[in-house]
Order: sequence, then C-alpha cells, then structure tokens
Amino acid sequence: MWRLTPGQALACREWDGEAVLYNDLSGSTHLLDGAALDLLFALRDEPADAAGLAGRLADRFDAGDDDLVSLIDEMLAALAGLDLIEPC
Repeated sequence: MWRLTPGQALACREWDGEAVLYNDLSGSTHLLDGAALDLLFALRDEPADAAGLAGRLADRFDAGDDDLVSLIDEMLAALAGLDLIEPC
C-alpha cells in the first residue's frame, strides 16, 4: 500500500500531457507525465496498492491488466524515489 507523503500539497502546472510539480516538503521541482500525476491525485484521495490503482485508473492507461499493474509498480517506485509517496 502507498500513500501521498503527509503534508504534500501537490502544487503543479500541467500542459500537453506533462506537469511541473513542486515538492513543498523538499523544495524540489519535478517534471512528470500525466500518468504519474494521475497516480499522485489518486493517492491523495486514499492509500492504495498497484492493483487497486490499476482498477481505478484503467481507463486512463493504454495497457493490459497485468502490464498495467507492472507499469504502476514501476511508477510508484519512481515516485517514492522522489519522496512524493511512501509505503503505508
């Protein structure tokens, strides 16, 4: 299970399928694609694992069920590496 890092505001600007996100906890700015931003907003709503996120966001991704869970796992690891999310 993953959740948004507590205190994270998700201040961002989007255009053409990409977003610039300011991490107000670390002071870092990140360039993310729309899919990563979708995951962050979904985790803002409630904690979830990759399978749960795949079910909630399947209409936004172009991948099969197994491929989608694997893709989301990779994206979650990357977002955790940026200190935007954490395990719970």
